[in-house]
Amino acid sequence: MGQKVNPKIIRLGPLYNWSSRWYDDKKYKETLLEDFKIRKSLLEKLRPAGISEIEIERSINNLRITAYVSKPGMVIGRAGAGLEELKVFIQKNLLKKSVVKNQSKLDIRVEPIKEPNLDAFLVARNVADQLIRRLPAKRVLTTTVEKVMGSGARGVRIVLAGRVGGAEISRREKLQVGTVPLSTIREDISYASSPALTKKGYIGVKVWIHKPEEK
Repeated sequence: MGQKVNPKIIRLGPLYNWSSRWYDDKKYKETLLEDFKIRKSLLEKLRPAGISEIEIERSINNLRITAYVSKPGMVIGRAGAGLEELKVFIQKNLLKKSVVKNQSKLDIRVEPIKEPNLDAFLVARNVADQLIRRLPAKRVLTTTVEKVMGSGARGVRIVLAGRVGGAEISRREKLQVGTVPLSTIREDISYASSPALTKKGYIGVKVWIHKPEEK
């Protein structure tokens, strides 16, 4: 069953935490939709900075947004000017007026990603971008796997599904190096999927990375 479940979901608690942490029994629907808008907008706006994940934590008078990026300097800017612009953008476009009035504090934090080649989301997006530029799929897979394993990963698996290389009939291309134990909950598995919209149609990209043990 490990192959049929998102590796992060079955590891919630032992290894991972929820991406959104709050409780609201009265306006659950509105709050959930607001989280969705924040994530969608920031993932697109901060894409040049190599954003991977956004965590949202709410309390009674506090909203904390933590962005994990590979290039934090592009987000922070000179003397924190980038963070101030980002805060204004969120308050004007993504938060309700009632929330902005009642919210005493909007805290935006930027956390650096030490090794981008060990982050499945960044690797999947990089593969998708190369496929959109019409680079050979097999070369993309081999070079990506070499980079990931060279960064210290214990295993990596990449699966492409669709009209790979512009073929008339869709197929699956798979490349795995090392071990990727999906059923072993104590192992740290980074998983992500990213679609690549090519001229021949969508190609699905899925990446599993077996991270090394923290020393």
